[in-house]
Amino acid sequence: MTPCISVSAIAIYDDQILMIRRGHGPAQGKWSVPGGKVRFGETLAEALVRELLEETGLQGICGEFVGICEKIDDEDHYVIIAHLAELIDEYEDPIAGDDAQEVRWIATSELSDYDIVDGLLEFLHDNELVEIIT
Repeated sequence: MTPCISVSAIAIYDDQILMIRRGHGPAQGKWSVPGGKVRFGETLAEALVRELLEETGLQGICGEFVGICEKIDDEDHYVIIAHLAELIDEYEDPIAGDDAQEVRWIATSELSDYDIVDGLLEFLHDNELVEIIT
């Protein structure tokens, strides 16, 4: 088995962050930022734009690099490369699609009220995108 390269799209607007509730996979039912696996021949930016559209129905462009994290367990090894996502129309309502069970804008101050995937709050805090981590 080899590690899987993935992308995360972090869209923040007006002190809210775009979040999806995962419908499949190891984090099923938990909240995360949109993202997924990079396909063969696809650039990171292309993968981010595709995943954002597939999971939220929103069009965007790949913005500034945020950081890299890894998720390793007994069955999977993901290398996740995160970028900011700049939405083309930030007033458009997101619509859950692909493997997203639900999608919504969540106030960054309320993130600790949600069942967030392990390590995401710390990653966002460490990269100065949110203030709270509890």
